[in-house]
Amino acid sequence: MRRWVKVSVTAAVVLSVGGWFAQPYVKDWWLVRDACDGGLPAGAARELAPHDAHFAGEESRTLRGLGEYRCEVTVEGDDEPTQLVSLRAYTGRDAVEGSLLTSVRSGFQRMAAVPEGLPGFVSRYKTADFLVPCPDLPKDADGRSPKMLAHFTFGEKTLTGRPAVYEAAVALVNSASDRLGCGAAPLKAPTGKDGLPDPEDEQDPVWLDEAGDTGCAWARKAGLPSAPAAWRVVDRMNDAAPIGRCAFQNRAPGDDEPGAPLAFESWYGDWTDRLLTEGLSHARWLTATARCDGEAAHFVLSADDEFPGLGTAKQRALLKAFAEDKVERRGCTDLRMDGAEAQSG
Repeated sequence: MRRWVKVSVTAAVVLSVGGWFAQPYVKDWWLVRDACDGGLPAGAARELAPHDAHFAGEESRTLRGLGEYRCEVTVEGDDEPTQLVSLRAYTGRDAVEGSLLTSVRSGFQRMAAVPEGLPGFVSRYKTADFLVPCPDLPKDADGRSPKMLAHFTFGEKTLTGRPAVYEAAVALVNSASDRLGCGAAPLKAPTGKDGLPDPEDEQDPVWLDEAGDTGCAWARKAGLPSAPAAWRVVDRMNDAAPIGRCAFQNRAPGDDEPGAPLAFESWYGDWTDRLLTEGLSHARWLTATARCDGEAAHFVLSADDEFPGLGTAKQRALLKAFAEDKVERRGCTDLRMDGAEAQSG
Protein backbone atom coordinates (compact mmCIF):
# COMPACT_ATOMS: atom_id res chain seq x y z
CA MET A 1 0.00 0.00 0.00
CA ARG A 2 2.78 2.41 0.95
CA ARG A 3 4.52 1.63 -2.34
CA TRP A 4 1.44 2.66 -4.32
CA VAL A 5 1.14 5.83 -2.26
CA LYS A 6 4.78 6.73 -3.04
CA VAL A 7 4.25 6.03 -6.75
CA SER A 8 1.10 8.13 -6.77
CA VAL A 9 2.80 11.03 -5.00
CA THR A 10 5.79 10.87 -7.36
CA ALA A 11 3.53 10.81 -10.39
CA ALA A 12 1.57 13.76 -9.04
CA VAL A 13 4.78 15.76 -8.53
CA VAL A 14 6.00 14.96 -12.05
CA LEU A 15 2.67 15.96 -13.55
CA SER A 16 2.61 19.11 -11.44
CA VAL A 17 6.12 20.14 -12.51
CA GLY A 18 5.34 19.27 -16.11
CA GLY A 19 2.19 21.34 -15.96
CA TRP A 20 4.13 24.23 -14.42
CA PHE A 21 6.67 24.15 -17.25
CA ALA A 22 3.84 24.04 -19.77
CA GLN A 23 2.49 27.41 -18.59
CA PRO A 24 3.18 30.07 -21.27
CA TYR A 25 4.77 32.58 -18.91
CA VAL A 26 7.02 29.91 -17.39
CA LYS A 27 8.12 28.90 -20.89
CA ASP A 28 8.83 32.56 -21.62
CA TRP A 29 10.97 32.87 -18.50
CA TRP A 30 12.89 29.70 -19.29
CA LEU A 31 13.50 30.61 -22.93
CA VAL A 32 14.58 34.22 -22.33
CA ARG A 33 16.83 33.08 -19.50
CA ASP A 34 19.05 31.25 -22.00
CA ALA A 35 18.51 33.47 -25.07
CA CYS A 36 21.71 34.32 -26.95
CA ASP A 37 23.74 32.29 -24.45
CA GLY A 38 22.36 34.40 -21.63
CA GLY A 39 23.48 37.65 -23.27
CA LEU A 40 20.01 39.13 -23.84
CA PRO A 41 18.61 40.92 -20.76
CA ALA A 42 15.24 39.39 -19.92
CA GLY A 43 13.64 42.72 -19.06
CA ALA A 44 14.72 44.30 -22.33
CA ALA A 45 13.47 41.30 -24.30
CA ARG A 46 10.02 41.61 -22.72
CA GLU A 47 9.96 45.36 -23.40
CA LEU A 48 10.67 44.77 -27.09
CA ALA A 49 8.12 41.99 -27.55
CA PRO A 50 4.68 42.90 -28.91
CA HIS A 51 1.94 43.23 -26.31
CA ASP A 52 0.78 39.86 -24.93
CA ALA A 53 3.11 37.97 -27.31
CA HIS A 54 4.84 34.87 -25.97
CA PHE A 55 8.36 33.86 -26.91
CA ALA A 56 8.58 31.09 -29.48
CA GLY A 57 12.23 30.11 -29.64
CA GLU A 58 15.89 31.09 -29.54
CA GLU A 59 18.96 29.87 -31.35
CA SER A 60 22.62 30.79 -31.08
CA ARG A 61 25.90 29.58 -32.53
CA THR A 62 29.53 30.51 -31.96
CA LEU A 63 32.03 29.91 -34.77
CA ARG A 64 35.10 31.33 -33.09
CA GLY A 65 37.53 29.90 -35.62
CA LEU A 66 35.67 31.77 -38.37
CA GLY A 67 35.18 34.88 -36.26
CA GLU A 68 31.38 34.69 -36.32
CA TYR A 69 28.62 34.62 -33.73
CA ARG A 70 24.89 34.34 -34.43
CA CYS A 71 21.80 34.48 -32.29
CA GLU A 72 18.11 34.94 -32.94
CA VAL A 73 15.02 35.20 -30.74
CA THR A 74 11.49 34.76 -32.07
CA VAL A 75 8.02 35.42 -30.69
CA GLU A 76 4.71 33.82 -31.53
CA GLY A 77 2.94 35.34 -34.52
CA ASP A 78 -0.51 34.97 -36.02
CA ASP A 79 0.38 31.88 -38.03
CA GLU A 80 4.04 31.18 -37.30
CA PRO A 81 6.90 32.53 -35.18
CA THR A 82 8.22 35.96 -36.13
CA GLN A 83 11.60 37.52 -35.47
CA LEU A 84 12.13 39.66 -32.38
CA VAL A 85 15.86 40.32 -32.77
CA SER A 86 18.70 38.77 -34.73
CA LEU A 87 22.42 39.39 -34.29
CA ARG A 88 25.27 38.54 -36.64
CA ALA A 89 28.69 39.46 -35.24
CA TYR A 90 31.91 39.20 -37.27
CA THR A 91 35.60 39.76 -36.60
CA GLY A 92 36.97 38.67 -40.00
CA ARG A 93 38.03 41.62 -42.16
CA ASP A 94 36.13 40.56 -45.29
CA ALA A 95 32.93 39.83 -43.39
CA VAL A 96 33.09 43.11 -41.45
CA GLU A 97 33.70 45.24 -44.53
CA GLY A 98 31.18 43.37 -46.67
CA SER A 99 28.42 43.81 -44.11
CA LEU A 100 29.17 47.52 -43.65
CA LEU A 101 29.14 48.13 -47.39
CA THR A 102 25.81 46.34 -47.70
CA SER A 103 24.33 48.59 -45.01
CA VAL A 104 25.50 51.87 -46.56
CA ARG A 105 25.04 51.14 -50.27
CA SER A 106 21.40 52.15 -49.87
CA GLY A 107 22.62 55.74 -49.45
CA PHE A 108 23.55 58.06 -46.61
CA GLN A 109 20.50 60.27 -46.99
CA ARG A 110 18.39 57.79 -45.07
CA MET A 111 20.85 56.70 -42.40
CA ALA A 112 20.14 57.70 -38.80
CA ALA A 113 22.47 58.31 -35.89
CA VAL A 114 22.32 56.44 -32.59
CA PRO A 115 23.01 58.34 -29.34
CA GLU A 116 26.42 59.99 -29.04
CA GLY A 117 29.07 57.66 -27.66
CA LEU A 118 27.71 54.48 -29.25
CA PRO A 119 29.84 53.38 -32.23
CA GLY A 120 26.99 52.67 -34.60
CA PHE A 121 24.28 53.84 -36.97
CA VAL A 122 20.89 52.78 -38.36
CA SER A 123 20.57 52.00 -42.08
CA ARG A 124 17.55 52.80 -44.23
CA TYR A 125 16.57 49.13 -43.88
CA LYS A 126 16.19 49.76 -40.11
CA THR A 127 19.13 47.52 -39.31
CA ALA A 128 21.62 48.69 -36.69
CA ASP A 129 25.40 48.28 -36.96
CA PHE A 130 27.93 48.69 -34.15
CA LEU A 131 31.69 48.59 -34.82
CA VAL A 132 34.13 48.07 -31.93
CA PRO A 133 37.92 47.49 -31.79
CA CYS A 134 39.24 44.07 -30.73
CA PRO A 135 42.44 44.56 -28.70
CA ASP A 136 42.63 40.87 -27.74
CA LEU A 137 42.76 39.59 -31.33
CA PRO A 138 45.97 39.57 -33.42
CA LYS A 139 46.56 42.07 -36.21
CA ASP A 140 45.86 40.96 -39.76
CA ALA A 141 48.42 40.34 -42.50
CA ASP A 142 48.48 44.06 -43.32
CA GLY A 143 49.21 45.00 -39.72
CA ARG A 144 45.74 46.37 -39.05
CA SER A 145 44.05 45.98 -35.70
CA PRO A 146 40.89 43.85 -35.99
CA LYS A 147 37.38 45.05 -35.24
CA MET A 148 34.08 43.37 -34.54
CA LEU A 149 30.91 44.34 -36.36
CA ALA A 150 27.59 43.57 -34.67
CA HIS A 151 24.75 43.69 -37.21
CA PHE A 152 21.20 43.71 -35.81
CA THR A 153 17.90 43.13 -37.57
CA PHE A 154 14.52 43.44 -35.90
CA GLY A 155 11.10 42.03 -36.67
CA GLU A 156 8.34 44.21 -38.06
CA LYS A 157 6.44 44.01 -34.77
CA THR A 158 9.44 44.48 -32.49
CA LEU A 159 8.91 47.59 -30.36
CA THR A 160 12.20 49.23 -31.31
CA GLY A 161 10.90 52.68 -30.39
CA ARG A 162 11.52 51.87 -26.73
CA PRO A 163 14.81 52.65 -24.90
CA ALA A 164 15.13 48.93 -24.12
CA VAL A 165 16.41 48.43 -27.67
CA TYR A 166 19.73 49.99 -26.63
CA GLU A 167 19.89 47.93 -23.45
CA ALA A 168 19.45 44.79 -25.53
CA ALA A 169 21.87 45.81 -28.30
CA VAL A 170 24.64 46.94 -25.95
CA ALA A 171 24.38 43.77 -23.86
CA LEU A 172 24.51 41.57 -26.97
CA VAL A 173 27.50 43.46 -28.41
CA ASN A 174 29.36 42.97 -25.13
CA SER A 175 28.39 39.29 -24.99
CA ALA A 176 29.45 38.67 -28.60
CA SER A 177 32.80 40.36 -27.92
CA ASP A 178 33.41 37.94 -25.06
CA ARG A 179 32.41 34.88 -27.07
CA LEU A 180 34.64 35.81 -30.02
CA GLY A 181 37.62 36.80 -27.88
CA CYS A 182 37.46 40.37 -29.15
CA GLY A 183 38.13 42.07 -25.81
CA ALA A 184 36.32 45.30 -26.68
CA ALA A 185 35.72 47.77 -23.87
CA PRO A 186 32.13 47.17 -22.70
CA LEU A 187 29.56 49.53 -24.17
CA LYS A 188 27.07 51.25 -21.89
CA ALA A 189 23.41 51.77 -22.72
CA PRO A 190 22.42 55.45 -22.91
CA THR A 191 19.95 56.82 -20.40
CA GLY A 192 17.13 59.25 -21.01
CA LYS A 193 16.99 58.47 -24.73
CA ASP A 194 14.20 57.35 -27.03
CA GLY A 195 14.40 54.08 -28.91
CA LEU A 196 15.91 53.33 -32.30
CA PRO A 197 15.23 56.14 -34.82
CA ASP A 198 13.40 55.28 -38.03
CA PRO A 199 15.52 56.45 -40.99
CA GLU A 200 12.40 56.72 -43.14
CA ASP A 201 10.93 59.37 -40.85
CA GLU A 202 11.76 62.88 -41.97
CA GLN A 203 13.98 64.39 -39.30
CA ASP A 204 12.98 67.95 -38.54
CA PRO A 205 15.83 70.39 -39.20
CA VAL A 206 16.80 72.88 -36.51
CA TRP A 207 18.13 76.39 -36.94
CA LEU A 208 21.91 76.29 -36.95
CA ASP A 209 22.31 79.07 -34.38
CA GLU A 210 20.08 77.05 -32.03
CA ALA A 211 21.66 73.65 -32.66
CA GLY A 212 23.80 73.66 -29.51
CA ASP A 213 27.05 71.72 -29.17
CA THR A 214 26.37 69.01 -31.74
CA GLY A 215 28.50 67.29 -34.34
CA CYS A 216 27.36 69.90 -36.87
CA ALA A 217 28.00 73.00 -34.73
CA TRP A 218 31.34 73.62 -36.49
CA ALA A 219 29.42 75.30 -39.33
CA ARG A 220 28.45 78.31 -37.21
CA LYS A 221 31.97 79.72 -37.56
CA ALA A 222 32.87 78.20 -40.91
CA GLY A 223 31.84 81.14 -43.09
CA LEU A 224 28.65 79.92 -44.75
CA PRO A 225 27.41 82.17 -47.60
CA SER A 226 24.89 83.83 -45.26
CA ALA A 227 24.48 84.21 -41.50
CA PRO A 228 23.94 81.05 -39.38
CA ALA A 229 20.44 82.30 -38.56
CA ALA A 230 19.48 81.67 -42.21
CA TRP A 231 20.55 78.01 -42.13
CA ARG A 232 18.87 74.90 -40.81
CA VAL A 233 20.60 71.58 -40.22
CA VAL A 234 19.61 67.91 -40.09
CA ASP A 235 22.17 66.44 -37.69
CA ARG A 236 22.95 62.76 -38.26
CA MET A 237 26.41 62.95 -36.78
CA ASN A 238 27.85 60.77 -34.03
CA ASP A 239 31.58 61.17 -33.49
CA ALA A 240 31.92 57.58 -32.25
CA ALA A 241 30.26 56.06 -35.33
CA PRO A 242 31.92 54.83 -38.55
CA ILE A 243 29.78 57.21 -40.64
CA GLY A 244 27.98 60.49 -40.05
CA ARG A 245 26.21 63.28 -41.93
CA CYS A 246 25.37 66.97 -41.58
CA ALA A 247 22.85 68.31 -44.12
CA PHE A 248 22.31 72.08 -44.25
CA GLN A 249 19.45 73.98 -45.86
CA ASN A 250 19.42 77.70 -46.59
CA ARG A 251 16.25 79.78 -46.54
CA ALA A 252 16.83 83.17 -48.11
CA PRO A 253 14.55 86.11 -47.18
CA GLY A 254 11.23 85.78 -48.99
CA ASP A 255 11.72 82.09 -49.90
CA ASP A 256 8.88 79.74 -49.02
CA GLU A 257 11.00 76.60 -49.30
CA PRO A 258 14.62 75.94 -48.30
CA GLY A 259 17.20 75.46 -51.02
CA ALA A 260 18.92 72.24 -52.03
CA PRO A 261 20.85 70.55 -49.20
CA LEU A 262 24.52 71.12 -48.62
CA ALA A 263 25.72 67.79 -47.21
CA PHE A 264 28.93 66.91 -45.37
CA GLU A 265 29.72 63.26 -44.64
CA SER A 266 32.46 61.53 -42.66
CA TRP A 267 33.52 57.93 -43.31
CA TYR A 268 36.03 56.08 -41.13
CA GLY A 269 37.99 52.91 -41.92
CA ASP A 270 39.86 51.43 -44.87
CA TRP A 271 36.61 49.86 -46.07
CA THR A 272 35.38 53.34 -47.01
CA ASP A 273 37.97 53.60 -49.80
CA ARG A 274 35.55 51.56 -51.88
CA LEU A 275 32.77 54.08 -51.36
CA LEU A 276 34.67 56.59 -53.47
CA THR A 277 35.53 54.13 -56.24
CA GLU A 278 32.25 52.20 -56.46
CA GLY A 279 30.08 55.31 -56.65
CA LEU A 280 26.98 55.56 -54.48
CA SER A 281 25.34 58.38 -56.45
CA HIS A 282 25.79 60.54 -59.52
CA ALA A 283 26.76 63.62 -57.53
CA ARG A 284 30.06 65.46 -57.76
CA TRP A 285 32.01 65.35 -54.52
CA LEU A 286 34.82 67.34 -53.00
CA THR A 287 36.87 65.16 -50.68
CA ALA A 288 39.53 65.26 -47.99
CA THR A 289 41.39 62.36 -46.36
CA ALA A 290 43.11 61.68 -43.05
CA ARG A 291 44.38 58.81 -40.91
CA CYS A 292 42.24 57.83 -37.94
CA ASP A 293 43.24 54.94 -35.67
CA GLY A 294 45.69 53.75 -38.31
CA GLU A 295 43.11 53.57 -41.11
CA ALA A 296 41.77 55.82 -43.84
CA ALA A 297 39.13 58.45 -43.18
CA HIS A 298 37.25 60.39 -45.85
CA PHE A 299 35.38 63.67 -45.57
CA VAL A 300 32.98 64.47 -48.38
CA LEU A 301 31.01 67.51 -49.50
CA SER A 302 28.15 67.25 -51.97
CA ALA A 303 26.33 70.37 -53.14
CA ASP A 304 24.09 71.46 -55.98
CA ASP A 305 26.13 72.95 -58.84
CA GLU A 306 23.83 75.99 -58.79
CA PHE A 307 24.09 76.65 -55.07
CA PRO A 308 24.16 80.47 -54.79
CA GLY A 309 27.31 82.03 -53.37
CA LEU A 310 29.08 78.70 -53.14
CA GLY A 311 31.79 78.36 -55.75
CA THR A 312 34.44 75.67 -55.68
CA ALA A 313 36.86 77.72 -53.57
CA LYS A 314 34.19 78.37 -50.95
CA GLN A 315 33.16 74.72 -50.94
CA ARG A 316 36.74 73.64 -50.34
CA ALA A 317 37.04 76.09 -47.44
CA LEU A 318 33.87 74.69 -45.86
CA LEU A 319 35.01 71.10 -46.37
CA LYS A 320 38.35 71.96 -44.75
CA ALA A 321 36.55 73.41 -41.71
CA PHE A 322 34.39 70.28 -41.44
CA ALA A 323 37.35 67.92 -41.78
CA GLU A 324 39.46 69.84 -39.26
CA ASP A 325 36.65 69.65 -36.71
CA LYS A 326 36.32 65.87 -37.14
CA VAL A 327 40.08 65.31 -37.09
CA GLU A 328 40.33 67.20 -33.80
CA ARG A 329 37.37 65.39 -32.23
CA ARG A 330 38.68 61.92 -33.11
CA GLY A 331 42.40 62.49 -32.74
CA CYS A 332 43.20 61.88 -36.41
CA THR A 333 46.35 62.90 -38.28
CA ASP A 334 47.64 63.66 -41.79
CA LEU A 335 44.66 65.65 -43.02
CA ARG A 336 44.93 66.30 -46.74
CA MET A 337 42.58 68.11 -49.09
CA ASP A 338 42.22 66.09 -52.26
CA GLY A 339 43.27 68.03 -55.33
CA ALA A 340 40.26 67.36 -57.52
CA GLU A 341 36.62 66.53 -57.36
CA ALA A 342 35.78 62.86 -56.99
CA GLN A 343 33.41 61.84 -59.77
CA SER A 344 31.13 58.96 -58.80
CA GLY A 345 28.66 56.96 -60.82
